[in-house]
Amino acid sequence: MTKKTETEKSNFRFNMITTLVYIIGIVLLVQLFNLQIVHGKEYRETSNTRLTKEATVKSARGKILDRTGTVLAETQMGFNVQLFKTKATDEEVNQAMNVLAGILDKNGDAYDNDFPILVNPFQYKFETEEQLNEWRDKHGIAPEASPEEAFYVMKDKYGIEEEDIQIAAKIIGLRYTIEEKGYSATRGIEIASNVSRASALEINEKGEELPGVSVEVQSNRVYTNGSLASHVIGYIGRINADEYNANQDKYEKDDYIGKTGIEYLFEDYLKGENGSKQIDMTVDGTATGEYITKDAIGGANVVLTIDSNLQNITENALKSNIEKIRSGGFGHVYEAQGGAAVVLNIKTGEVLAMASVPDFEPSQFLNGISQEKLNEYQQNSAILNRAIQGTYAPGSIFKMVTAIAGLQEGAITTSERINDTGIYPRGSHPHCWYYDSYHRGHGRLNVSGALANSCNYYFYETGYRLGLDKLSSYANYFGLGRKTGIELPYESAGTLASPKTSEEKKDSAPESTLLSASIGQSYNDFTPLQVAKYIAMVANRGGVVNPTLIKNIVTSDGKQVSTAEIEQYLQTKLGTVTKDVDNLQISDENMNAVLEGMRDVTDDGTASSIFRNFPITVGGKTGSTEAGNYINAWFAGFAPFDDPEIAVVAIVENGGHGYYVAEVVREIIREYFGMNIEQINEDVTASQEMEYVR
Repeated sequence: MTKKTETEKSNFRFNMITTLVYIIGIVLLVQLFNLQIVHGKEYRETSNTRLTKEATVKSARGKILDRTGTVLAETQMGFNVQLFKTKATDEEVNQAMNVLAGILDKNGDAYDNDFPILVNPFQYKFETEEQLNEWRDKHGIAPEASPEEAFYVMKDKYGIEEEDIQIAAKIIGLRYTIEEKGYSATRGIEIASNVSRASALEINEKGEELPGVSVEVQSNRVYTNGSLASHVIGYIGRINADEYNANQDKYEKDDYIGKTGIEYLFEDYLKGENGSKQIDMTVDGTATGEYITKDAIGGANVVLTIDSNLQNITENALKSNIEKIRSGGFGHVYEAQGGAAVVLNIKTGEVLAMASVPDFEPSQFLNGISQEKLNEYQQNSAILNRAIQGTYAPGSIFKMVTAIAGLQEGAITTSERINDTGIYPRGSHPHCWYYDSYHRGHGRLNVSGALANSCNYYFYETGYRLGLDKLSSYANYFGLGRKTGIELPYESAGTLASPKTSEEKKDSAPESTLLSASIGQSYNDFTPLQVAKYIAMVANRGGVVNPTLIKNIVTSDGKQVSTAEIEQYLQTKLGTVTKDVDNLQISDENMNAVLEGMRDVTDDGTASSIFRNFPITVGGKTGSTEAGNYINAWFAGFAPFDDPEIAVVAIVENGGHGYYVAEVVREIIREYFGMNIEQINEDVTASQEMEYVR
């Protein structure tokens, strides 16, 4: 009985499952009939008129800020124009490009145009014949085709019937750019960035005339203070072919990438990570909906040691000084060409300001810089960061190295007086600058007096007693003639006069080289930043000072990047630059004698006319060096004298006299200490004599 019951139950379950399967099958058949027969035509039409396209959601680039949190570079929301491939004919695409160009032109918005032929007059834009030949071959254009002939070949290729050459050129430019970048029905390209709201609205309004064109709300780079700290911040621009090929896993063909400065060096932190979204569109290019498939991750913020207010004062003081020198404001006209200034915190090595003149507008590069503006920048070397890339003979501001080396090595003492007779009896018998002005020497001077009066004779003798090997070893200790490791690309190492350099140059007059090197000439060529490090170390009584520009880096989720990680990153990007740690133990007596000489420079020496009645005691040194037909002018100083906080160095190319440039340093010091001085009366007639190398 029990066994029969179990069998019946088993059969019942089997019958139920069988019945359920039949029911499900019938439902599926009915639904299939409904899809294919009843509504088949309707659904096929809908499917044929819908496409799902993938678009990139660009990450917001990280900010660059100064030490106080002031924003120097940021991203702001803007409108970018993207193109997707559609089933439109050549005629329809050409008409759409004409409408699009008209909208953007009317509102003053730039758009990509990579076509390498200019019209009115026709001319190629290639830099070399090889590039031109490769281009003609790629596009099936005859090897000897003129620019005009090539233009019409491409016009026919794109099926452009427009007779107006200017309009046709715009259409060709857009079509060519699209072809070069490549696009598809599911993946678009960016053709214009940061366009005006007026253009965005009109493009949306004329959607039916613009198949495949869509407006995306995206973040765009903004440099909030114009050219302020442009050489430090750098700029971003369109990724080029080489950059794209090396980074295809991270970038798209229409991306922007850092080109110079912090923007370039810290690109990996600033960029962030792009997201993605899908857009539903009809085959005629009309968007019907969109949704995010991957969230974008914003870039990290890079906080600099720069103080934007002090940076502004530094730049303005340098520009004003150059203009004053050019206009004869110090009693003599020099065609000053440019210059640089650096302000260092002596205690921490932080760069508080770094200026290079002429400067540039980073925003000029965002949508492709005009040829006119590029020519202007190239003509005056505006992109060159003179503070870390320009190298100059230091002249007399080098004399503290010679003095310290001589004192430490026992070649001279603090009390010894050397008699400057005007003409040094060794080598090529060089003159002291004082002899050339007054036909006599300074007379008997100790080391402090020699620095205050910038006596060449004294330092010829000191260098001769030392020898080039000892002299160069002390210069090397102070960081001269080698990279500082500052967190910027393309830093120059400069050149240090040394036995090795002398051998490399096949020096035929080593004694004259030694004498010249002792007063900061010969092969000595240093960057203003190296000189700022050196002056900071002198003010720090020989203690090591390592310049730095980075305060910290903070990721988009608020986490601070560790110092160790940043250092490892910089080693990869810049190569290993060893930070100085060893401290040369300079005796207090020797250091006091050198510092006293620097104080006397501003009290009653070569820069006293600039610092007369200045309420803060400044230690400093003037320098003027011949460079071909130029006389480059230096001033290097620190303040306050008794407890130094900042070192300031300025150079003006063809600036004439070192004490002229001292005015730049004075203005920076005044701003740093928040001084409210009505007007400092200057006696610019006190030192009009030529300063050759002092």
